[in-house]
Amino acid sequence: MIERLKTFVADGIGNCKILVVGDVMLDKYYFGEVTRISPEAPVPIARVTNVRETLGGAANVVHNLALLGCQTSIIGQVGRDNHGEIFLSKLDALGVNFSGVIETSKPTTTKIRVISGHQQMIRLDFEDATELDVSATDELLKNFSAQLPNVDAVIVSDYGKGVCTKKVCREIIGACRAAKKFVVVDPKGDNWQKYFDASFITPNLKEFNAVLPTKILNVDAQIEDAARKVIDEFNLRGLVVTRSAEGLTLVDGEKTSHVKARAQEVFDVSGAGDTVIAVFALALSGGLEASTAAYLANVAAGVVVAKVGTYAVNRDELLNAL
Repeated sequence: MIERLKTFVADGIGNCKILVVGDVMLDKYYFGEVTRISPEAPVPIARVTNVRETLGGAANVVHNLALLGCQTSIIGQVGRDNHGEIFLSKLDALGVNFSGVIETSKPTTTKIRVISGHQQMIRLDFEDATELDVSATDELLKNFSAQLPNVDAVIVSDYGKGVCTKKVCREIIGACRAAKKFVVVDPKGDNWQKYFDASFITPNLKEFNAVLPTKILNVDAQIEDAARKVIDEFNLRGLVVTRSAEGLTLVDGEKTSHVKARAQEVFDVSGAGDTVIAVFALALSGGLEASTAAYLANVAAGVVVAKVGTYAVNRDELLNAL
């Protein structure tokens, strides 16, 4: 299996075409040193030594896909502001098709983090999480309909910032079903009815518990049993439950795969779910079995959690990890 995966990563990814729809963000990091307390208030002073801006939310899924060599498109919403300009320039630099990104009066969702050493000191969020209005929704769905015929699979990355409404999700999933194309969803909240008929949903354990009537523990048997009930309830093909230090579990029809996490030092799990859904959907679109796709996604996530901040895995890193 490993040799087949190496061949796919090295030579097959470039033939895959993925469209990502969801809540895009700009992540900004201010890295600094703290050596004293402010005389103005009892708070630490961070002398900024480095600034990093990167793609976040659904755009982090895109970042992973693009660095791995996939032909990638994105549909989402940004504001008519400086953060939106920075965001679009980063997509352009990656060679991503962002013609489907719409501009609205809402601000570009931006998260600013101040970090000293490996410790996050504060996070500032700029956002308006209200749902897109009718006009913006119609424009977004029109862009989706134009791009669907040109891609192999669709990822819906729901961060609860107003793009992935019930109407948007229902129309996207219905269109993918009609076109016989994979649609994989990274969920948010407890309203999974809007994801009904999706191919796969990829929750972490907290997100999975949000939709269950009774909370379960991070135990193989409990996760498998609950997954089968959820698959039936929402008419899914399968579920990929990411389980932090326990790796991930794939339930696909009658098959179950428990893929253990790689033993290593974990610095930051932020963005790991984005990597999992990106690599899993990518492998499916490349014709790999779901169990093999889940294995590859787990390997990729192992690379990401060893980094600080939102991070996207590239092709060489994934090959080396294999």
